[in-house]
Amino acid sequence: MSHIFHPTSLREYDIRGIVGQTLGTADALAIGRGFATLLRRAGGTRVAVGYDGRASSPVLEQALVDGLTQSGVDVVRVGLGPTPMLYYAEAVLEVDGGIMITGSHNPADYNGFKMVFQHRPFFGEDIQTLGRMAAEGDWDSAETPGTVSEFAILDQYVGRLTAGYAGGAYRIGWDAGNGAAGPALEKLVKLLPGEHHTLYTDVDAAFPNHHPDPTEEKNLADLKKLVADKGLDFGIAFDGDGDRIGAVDGKGRVVWGDQLLAILAEPVLRAEPGATIIGDVKASQALYDRIAELGGTPLMWKTGHSLIKSKMKEENAPIAGEMSGHIFFAQDYYGFDDALYAAVRLIGAVRQSGKTLTELKDAMPPLVNTPEMRFQVDESRKFAVVDEVLGRLEADGVAVNRTDGARVNTPDGWWLLRASNTQDVLVARAEARDEAGLARLLAQIDDQLAKSGIKRGEQAGH
Repeated sequence: MSHIFHPTSLREYDIRGIVGQTLGTADALAIGRGFATLLRRAGGTRVAVGYDGRASSPVLEQALVDGLTQSGVDVVRVGLGPTPMLYYAEAVLEVDGGIMITGSHNPADYNGFKMVFQHRPFFGEDIQTLGRMAAEGDWDSAETPGTVSEFAILDQYVGRLTAGYAGGAYRIGWDAGNGAAGPALEKLVKLLPGEHHTLYTDVDAAFPNHHPDPTEEKNLADLKKLVADKGLDFGIAFDGDGDRIGAVDGKGRVVWGDQLLAILAEPVLRAEPGATIIGDVKASQALYDRIAELGGTPLMWKTGHSLIKSKMKEENAPIAGEMSGHIFFAQDYYGFDDALYAAVRLIGAVRQSGKTLTELKDAMPPLVNTPEMRFQVDESRKFAVVDEVLGRLEADGVAVNRTDGARVNTPDGWWLLRASNTQDVLVARAEARDEAGLARLLAQIDDQLAKSGIKRGEQAGH
């Protein structure tokens, strides 16, 4: 018996696809068999499994559990919840790995699998290995199938979120976007002091109110209205599986992922002076300047939650973050991205600053930047285009940061061009002190794309 995955489903950080087209129960079974086989060969015996609120999640979860047990691994089912609840289960239960069934912030017809193997992220080459094992049918079959037990961990997880709570009593609006974080959020706000107003905490696979992606400003409209109507201090939003955070201040302005990291870094650096703090290549120069100003060691790294988690361990960094709202805490926590925990720490950081979130936002340097611009490009061309751009820039003597694609600093600011690891697109971003500078940076991006035969007019949708 063997299995061939749809070629588009084996991604850099996870396995995902459109249910019924590029992903289905046969894939879930094969993932279970392959993951269990690798785990047993590495001396592991038990895996925690969780799932999000999508309509397809329960049936995929059942097939995954069947695959894991057929290859002799015991399964602890932790049920429906946010991705960080599964990461927490993997960190604290007596298990050797974890698998979360989640479509994250993708449209409702998508689903996928995020994996943790012996307390490290399972990604990149690991995922390709699962594909090869499936194609060859290289799976162990157990004479005695693994056992299945259930462990309701939600209350324990929510309790852990507030352990050592250092925040004050604020008036906060929350938007769970009908995603898997809703039930955890309802329990969390009961444990927090202050006044809390929640939106869309019922789990609904159709996402009837708005798409659960807080990095798109249009998805924060209801939260902004709630903050304005009730005169709240600030608002916090989550993505579909609760591993990415979004926020708005008391004036309804978005506090972006890199700005949140700048605020969260301050109390972390007070406790650990000089510590390394990691941001991704899409983050503002203002973040790296702020970390240095606070006495920290800023480090720019590649975009991608698995890549950042691995780099954190290597650098012993207490906190890291991405523009996309993944915030990772190793200080007093487990090193994974958890938006609910980041929210609790944000409340604490605001209190410790002695200012309001609105005042903290006011104090940030006024920069103009683009949202992420995406250009459709053939999968086979996307990395080649970046290499061509790097080659031309270096031939012209331009100083380029090659951490992840090409990031170029100029007197106006900086611009970035990188290949997406998850889609057939190039991603560009630019930031300057004023609109005239931004126009000059965009002209440089256009020029480089044109030299590689791509027009910026061909922007891909999200």
